Amino acid sequence: MGVNFIYDLSAISDSELLAILLRTGSEGVNVVELSSKILKKFSGVGLAEASVRELKNTFGLGAAKACEIVASFELGRRLLQNKQSVLLLSPQDVWDQLKDIRDNKKEHFVIFFLDARNQEIKREIISVGSLNANLVHPREVFEPAVRHLAAQVIIAHNHPAGDPSPSQEDSEITKQLVDAGKLLGIEVKDHVVVSRSNYFSFKEHKLL
Repeated sequence: MGVNFIYDLSAISDSELLAILLRTGSEGVNVVELSSKILKKFSGVGLAEASVRELKNTFGLGAAKACEIVASFELGRRLLQNKQSVLLLSPQDVWDQLKDIRDNKKEHFVIFFLDARNQEIKREIISVGSLNANLVHPREVFEPAVRHLAAQVIIAHNHPAGDPSPSQEDSEITKQLVDAGKLLGIEVKDHVVVSRSNYFSFKEHKLL
């Protein structure tokens, strides 16, 4: 029994994921049943730590499939080893994360999409150029926020002239985004304006 092609892998079970990796079953057992048996035998995190020697004689897997399983977990470990969740708790944290735009000669409007624990899910540059309502529209902020399942966002941009004090336009855009976030149930945690050497936090100044 083969495995149908599936686009959304997050929606399927562990045994179905393993079945995709194995592709075929063994004598008298289809691939999904085989995957379920393997997961049951190596319950918990056991499969992630299993060796090729342990796997190759399990339910007739063989050396090739055992190597594929072990290799997939090893690749996952290597990719995750260098991935650290950025925790954004203060305007200083945001300023530290914006080294790449602090010296830019144009204004860059950035959104940090966060989970409920203040960990960064993703960061995106929404617009480049002087801020105005046409460049920074709520849909440009909250459509990706919904897509990334963000619980909250931090908005930020740089002031090329060096003074991080917000303009009237900055304040108006902030209010517009805060109001839109309330309707969607996504909190605008802060708006941080950065320059090369300093920052201004709307939250710290009680302007949110």
